Amino acid sequence: MNFKEFQKDMRIAYLGGGTGILVSGIIWLISGFAGMYLTKETSILTFFIGGMLIYPLGVYSVKLLNRSGKHQKNNPLAKLAFESTAILFIGLFIAYSIFQIQKSWFFPVMLMIIGVRYLVFQSVYGMKVYWILGLFLIVSGMLCLISNQPFHFGGITGGIIELIFGIMVIVMERKTNET
Repeated sequence: MNFKEFQKDMRIAYLGGGTGILVSGIIWLISGFAGMYLTKETSILTFFIGGMLIYPLGVYSVKLLNRSGKHQKNNPLAKLAFESTAILFIGLFIAYSIFQIQKSWFFPVMLMIIGVRYLVFQSVYGMKVYWILGLFLIVSGMLCLISNQPFHFGGITGGIIELIFGIMVIVMERKTNET
């Protein structure tokens, strides 16, 4: 297989990653609303625990949409997707450390970090929409910081952006790769 075929394998198996984006968006929203109505600490805990559920819930969801949720064993892009998780964990550490100093910066920092991670997904899935999603999240995080938004705002913003892009990716993939 060549590089483009490996990307197609990932797109077909995981519906372009759309269900993962959708699940992530729901977790961002729940965390943002937890920050609005509960405590900031509860919000972060929800974000962290929910984040651990994104992959399994995304795979479960993709299977409900009649995709396998399994890439070919020899597909090297699966390793890239997994390795990009390091960006997430380092980002969580950075965001939580910043939270200790400036609580309202947690979600804006996470928006930028997750945005960077999505840039990598363009290589995994071969879909330029991931560059756009990544840039939307990065710029949103920057704007939240610059405009000094309340704690929960970044979480809700991330959720809305990811829900829109998740639906968009699913619709695009169902049209281009019906199996």
